[in-house]
Amino acid sequence: MAPHTLILAGTTEARELATALDAVGIRVTTSLAGRVGTPRALPGELRVGGFGGAGGLAVWMREHHVTALLDATHPFAHRISENAVEAARRTGIPLIALRRPGWAPGPGDRWHSVRTLDEAAALLPSLGRRVFLTTGRLGLAAFVPVGDSGPDPLRFLVRSVELPDPPTPRHCQVILDRGPFTLDGERRLLREHRIDVLVTKDSGGPATAAKLTAARELGLPVVVVRRPEPPAGVTTVPDVDSVLALLSPAATDTCP
Repeated sequence: MAPHTLILAGTTEARELATALDAVGIRVTTSLAGRVGTPRALPGELRVGGFGGAGGLAVWMREHHVTALLDATHPFAHRISENAVEAARRTGIPLIALRRPGWAPGPGDRWHSVRTLDEAAALLPSLGRRVFLTTGRLGLAAFVPVGDSGPDPLRFLVRSVELPDPPTPRHCQVILDRGPFTLDGERRLLREHRIDVLVTKDSGGPATAAKLTAARELGLPVVVVRRPEPPAGVTTVPDVDSVLALLSPAATDTCP
């Protein structure tokens, strides 16, 4: 059977994987959750929308003769990752998870590590009043109560690829943009909006890391939401080259 790789996408690395696999003649289907209305073109085949849980994913892989499943979703897309593990178990199809390394604080950083968006929101009033919120367009409801409380409510600058759905904080300005972001651009944005605290998820990678450097230079506190623990028992690699080494013709028959 000819190899057919299904990529569960959501990161820059997913695009790189699709490009590399297509270039060597491996049939590749990239699956997007559909949260971005106008996805950029990808090589190979493109599928948009959910599968209906682990069972639906397993059925789809059997029907389309998938031979390898790659989880290249966002580090915080834990439900999709759990479904991938279960679907791989049901079908016996090899699963590889690509998880780029997370960020780590350096000298001069003022990081506050939290587990959830709710914990991040609860911490904000003690850190600043003008918040640069870079956690994506989902989950903004966690910041509504803290943003509306007291005589001096917090003011949020939210950056996302598409407009967020309500509810959002009452004092909220949205800017639509997609990384990668430059250090000069992040410095300018923080200064122009008089930001005094940054909130982010530990997504890792260089595309959105410049904000952390800019915050360090300006002495700003950063609230970092830690990643959920990845599913146990999955072959996990840190980069595209490691995936390609496992999927090379010599390794195809012994892929974990």
